[in-house]
Amino acid sequence: MSATEAGAAAAPTPKYTKKDFESDQDVRWCPGCGDYAILSAIQKSMPDLGIPKEDIVFVSGIGCSSRFPYYMNTYGFHTIHGRAPAIATGLKVARPDLKVFVVTGDGDGLSIGGNHMLHVLRRNVNVTILLFNNRIYGLTKGQYSPTSELGKVTKSTPLGSADRPVNPLAFALGCGATFVGRTVDRDVKHMEEMIKRASAHHGTAFLEILQNCNIYNHLTWNVVYDKESKAAHELRLEHGKPLLFGPVDDRHALVMEGAQPKVVRAKDVPESALWVHDETKVNAAKLLADLWTPDYPIPTGVLTAIEAPVYEDIVLEQEQRAISERGPGDIAKLLTSGDTWKID
Repeated sequence: MSATEAGAAAAPTPKYTKKDFESDQDVRWCPGCGDYAILSAIQKSMPDLGIPKEDIVFVSGIGCSSRFPYYMNTYGFHTIHGRAPAIATGLKVARPDLKVFVVTGDGDGLSIGGNHMLHVLRRNVNVTILLFNNRIYGLTKGQYSPTSELGKVTKSTPLGSADRPVNPLAFALGCGATFVGRTVDRDVKHMEEMIKRASAHHGTAFLEILQNCNIYNHLTWNVVYDKESKAAHELRLEHGKPLLFGPVDDRHALVMEGAQPKVVRAKDVPESALWVHDETKVNAAKLLADLWTPDYPIPTGVLTAIEAPVYEDIVLEQEQRAISERGPGDIAKLLTSGDTWKID
């Protein structure tokens, strides 16, 4: 190997610790906010990605979650309301070598940013989207959000919300997302596992994190916080395994009755009748995304993970083909060609 080749060879990734990803900024969320647990889980997960810090970028919009770039000792952009997916798309096309995370909330990502979220998902840009869902606008002091429940009483809906809520998982799947998952801020081990799974996906990974706003919407996710309730209602998805949930001594299962999921006692049906989770089946993931208490369990884990063409790979291949056929081009010549006028 020549000296030039040796210099061009990729240097080994430094051995990082969680502390290496902690910035020198004071973390300013309300005491007890679920964002602290998410921040810690992400900082702890970063060393396992095997990516140099200088190649990692966090892009955020507006909201409590969007302070993230300040707290990560990586590169980052704190952008404008709802537009983080657009900024991230431009960055990936310009610098496809970077690992890009989009941090957003249910308000930022699904209200004003819903259109941008739709397009980054359908294009399958190679970014990892972490959507913190607390069912409320926390930064602006407690108005209802796109994921707030029907009838939710807030400062902006004193008689109860008349809006039907957005289901983030169903939205992502409907937009054609190639990786869709869900985790919970209080289940740190599972959250770290899901962050790594999402980060490893080639294409747009959409991870909903159920997050507690203890000031304006405390315990909205108590069904998966309370120990007994969590044991009874959480359905932990595992590829290739039956969909079982509930206490060990009274396991329940999901089976298909025609095109409709049905909850049964596991011991009352043969093993062959059980619904086995398959991450490659998008239509099955769409059924799982709609499950919720009290009639069904609450799925957590990876709903789907499939391969599909990646947006920036296609765009860059087109660019290289055009350069090969037409030459590198001249931007100054392009700007002064065609319908231009000189004004004296």
